[in-house]
Amino acid sequence: MAGSAQQGDPRTTLEFLLRQQPKTYDEVARDFARLAGELGEDVTLSTRHLRRLASGERTNTTPVMRRVLQAMFDRPLEQLLAPWDGVLPAATAGSTGLVVATGRPTADKELIEMAARRAKSFALTAGQTDLTTDVLEQVHEDVQRLATDYPQKPLTELLPDLFTTQDTLFTLLEQQRRPSQARQLYFLAGVTGGLLAKASHDLADPYAALTQARTAFVCADNADHNGLRAWIRGIQSLVSYWAGRTRESVKYAQSGAEFAPNSTASVWLPVSEARAWAALGNANATRAAIERAEAAWDTVQEDEVDELGGLCTFGRNRQIYYAAEALSLLPSQTTAAADYAARAVDAYEDTSSPEWAFGDQAGSRSALAITRIRAGELEGAGEAVAPVLELLPEQRINGIVHCAQRVHRALGESPLAEAGGELQEQIEAFTRTPLKSLPS
Repeated sequence: MAGSAQQGDPRTTLEFLLRQQPKTYDEVARDFARLAGELGEDVTLSTRHLRRLASGERTNTTPVMRRVLQAMFDRPLEQLLAPWDGVLPAATAGSTGLVVATGRPTADKELIEMAARRAKSFALTAGQTDLTTDVLEQVHEDVQRLATDYPQKPLTELLPDLFTTQDTLFTLLEQQRRPSQARQLYFLAGVTGGLLAKASHDLADPYAALTQARTAFVCADNADHNGLRAWIRGIQSLVSYWAGRTRESVKYAQSGAEFAPNSTASVWLPVSEARAWAALGNANATRAAIERAEAAWDTVQEDEVDELGGLCTFGRNRQIYYAAEALSLLPSQTTAAADYAARAVDAYEDTSSPEWAFGDQAGSRSALAITRIRAGELEGAGEAVAPVLELLPEQRINGIVHCAQRVHRALGESPLAEAGGELQEQIEAFTRTPLKSLPS
């Protein structure tokens, strides 16, 4: 058994249930891994972690681990980790395997979502030699939801589904498909790879980000989709820009422009190029690229990538933010930067807008803070960046941390350095706990 009566009373409900198992902790951990695979979840549970959960030493788990534990014991995690009180709440109806509702909305929602993922996994891998329209629509819907949610939700909520969706698409592509179906699957795999490239960048791993992006570009080639090629080049330009590889960022943006005659990427690529030129200190090239981006709106027509929405399309609000950020890097362009930054901050005030993104909102406010520092307005700079410094660690993605550090640097290089010491300390405290530092 996992534990014995000689060890005293169980400390948690989970420990009580484990003691009823005719298995060791190692065997239970292997059962967990096997069930995770059946559910299509990418997670493992070490024997040590299982012991600590059972003893009550650990109470935190990842969302994916929570889902598998709840499926394994037919109980919400809160109930499993609760102190053992000698009473075992009802879990299942007979031996049917049906999960009984918990009466707790959050736990019930997770159980319903888990059941839906299992049903979807079965439908996608049920040995079909030719995919049905329903299967293709399901995968398309999954990718579209991820693209739409990406700018507005913490990455920790999206990563499990991103991993699962990419794995599903690769699995489907490993089998022989009709050319039309293969093209659609490669298109969706390319989009998912682009999203995972952005996720890797947000976790401050440019190597993984560019690896995902290169694979996504291969998928775009196999789908023969210029709009997707252009969008992936935009992702590569973004990753390179934040990684400090600014000339590489310029090249990716210019390369992508060859594939984007009409989609919103035709706006994204030149304004991405503008940010890289600004980081290189070239004011003339920066302004010229911003003007090309503005002119591109006259011929924009949404394509298949744009129709996915969210991170896959580039709206006017993002264009204004990118211009504000680019110009804020150039002291000679402070007046224009202040104008763009004020417009961007206003544009991102409406959190109900489909274009709203917490990362772009933070970037807009950081750019505004920098222009106010240059204008000698310490209080105004503090007001601009204050909402950024209130973001939870789960939202402190790589780009946001870099933006906050730029405010810190601008303050330190200005005549306000001494008076702005407190604001610098607040920024330092904020950047000490980025998303990449959180436990998995």
